[in-house]
Amino acid sequence: MNMKIFVDTDADVRLARRIRRDTVEKGRDIGTVLDQYSKFVKPAFDDFILPTKKYADIIIPRGGDNHVAIDLIVQHIRTKLGQHNLCKIYPNLYVIQSTFQIRGMHTLVRDTQTTKHDFVFYSDRLIRLVVEHGLGHLPFTEKQVITPTGSVYTGVDFCKRLCGVSIIRSGESMENALRACCKGIKIGKILIHREGDNGQQLIYEKLPKDISDRHVLLLDPILGTGNSAVQAINLLIKKGVPESNIIFLNLISAPQGVHVVCKSFPRIKIVTSEIEIGLNKDYRVIPGMGEFGDRYFGTDDDDQQMISLTTQLDVPPLKMREQPS
Repeated sequence: MNMKIFVDTDADVRLARRIRRDTVEKGRDIGTVLDQYSKFVKPAFDDFILPTKKYADIIIPRGGDNHVAIDLIVQHIRTKLGQHNLCKIYPNLYVIQSTFQIRGMHTLVRDTQTTKHDFVFYSDRLIRLVVEHGLGHLPFTEKQVITPTGSVYTGVDFCKRLCGVSIIRSGESMENALRACCKGIKIGKILIHREGDNGQQLIYEKLPKDISDRHVLLLDPILGTGNSAVQAINLLIKKGVPESNIIFLNLISAPQGVHVVCKSFPRIKIVTSEIEIGLNKDYRVIPGMGEFGDRYFGTDDDDQQMISLTTQLDVPPLKMREQPS
């Protein structure tokens, strides 16, 4: 990993530091220090150091006092190192290449002060990038077309047998991006929730009848422990979908969840935009984005959520309410 960083410290600060160092540590008088600075140090900086600023990947204003910038760089390096190690272990894990645009969008959607409108806007941008990257892993056939100039262009034809499956509720936030990329695509739904203290998971599903003949893009913005993903993937496999035909799309992934899913299903593909630090004691992804569905849809009322889910899945409301508070 290569990263070019330019520390842009104010000229007055640089001079003050030099005066303090040379007078205290080297016993020089101020006149000598200023003479050396004006004749040699500053001209050398202007000729050889300052021109390198335009080649920097990151410019840190205010130097070492800019703790926010330094923390972002440290987090970025840790993320990169984590991605590299996991991708070496699991060749079926794909992390989209990070850019400062992507990092900036992540910064906004992770910020607790971000408004719902901005959260949805920048989440949609990130989701679109993940969906496009995931579509790139679908099979294709070569196709030739005639351009308006009369020339022959050899390209590819998109995969036709495709559908999406969202893990309710957060997964539904990814549906619009998928529809924007794949006109008229069928999208199924899976609901997974816990019942009682024993942690038993009940699954309600509404899937295309011919799903076994399709490639499936499984949608869930956050991969945490991996338990819900494993349940959803097992359901798809029981419905006849080959493991190799499943591409799991999410915005962020905890290493623990990646291990669980990749070890259980080595032939599926996982596409994500960032690998997280891990899970806390409450099994929440950190640094994370919070409750993604609540922030995206602007609701956190359990009854309102259940009414919405029963409408989508045609599940009797009373049965849906048999879950712990």
